[in-house]
Amino acid sequence: MNVENAAVSYVFEPAAPPALPVTGTRQLFPVHRIYCVGRNYAAHAVEMGHDPDKEPPFFFQKNPDNIVLDGKFPYPAATSDVHHEIEMLVALGSGGTDIPVDQALDCVFGYGVGLDMTRRDLQGKAKEMGRPWEVGKAFESSAPCSPLVPASRIGHPSQGAVWLDVNGKRRQTGDLNQLIWKVPEMISYLSGLFRLAPGDIIMSGTPSGVAAVERGDVLSGHVEGVGEIEVRVV
Repeated sequence: MNVENAAVSYVFEPAAPPALPVTGTRQLFPVHRIYCVGRNYAAHAVEMGHDPDKEPPFFFQKNPDNIVLDGKFPYPAATSDVHHEIEMLVALGSGGTDIPVDQALDCVFGYGVGLDMTRRDLQGKAKEMGRPWEVGKAFESSAPCSPLVPASRIGHPSQGAVWLDVNGKRRQTGDLNQLIWKVPEMISYLSGLFRLAPGDIIMSGTPSGVAAVERGDVLSGHVEGVGEIEVRVV
């Protein structure tokens, strides 16, 4: 048998590509990569022990298959300190490298609401040892997300309330106008580090008030002009 001429097949059936629903349509937005902006609200940077005036933007990644769409967040293994971080999602419909700030919004397909769930104890140990953050940030089900809303429908939100309630009590609160690095700036900066592509998601940072969750908690998040998310910790 000539192996080179044999039909190509997979060793095992590949998983369906991660995707987010698009509000008001039957379309799905295929997710390529998930980039997260660290400490992009000044108050959150301060509560994490950092001076926001002295830091350039930095990024870490989650895996596309970390996305959760069913409203359930399974409490993960190997931790006793899981924190919530409410964020606006920025979904790119096009990409490139070295994108100018004044052209960056042309790359945006739409926006959504997400939670950057974090194993804070494991992240803290990684920081102390100078190691990567994946064990604290990129674990299974660590990225609950809402459906996306096209920018053609809502424009490009630059201000508006961002908040998260846990069991009906306000935990996090902020405003999009408090972002240290605005959406065009974060896209432009990131495109100097990576070749951005259609399907990329940027989690834009979280306001202050991050705290631990427990099994049974209900997390209700909101980004004004974009949407809402509700997740139960199971």
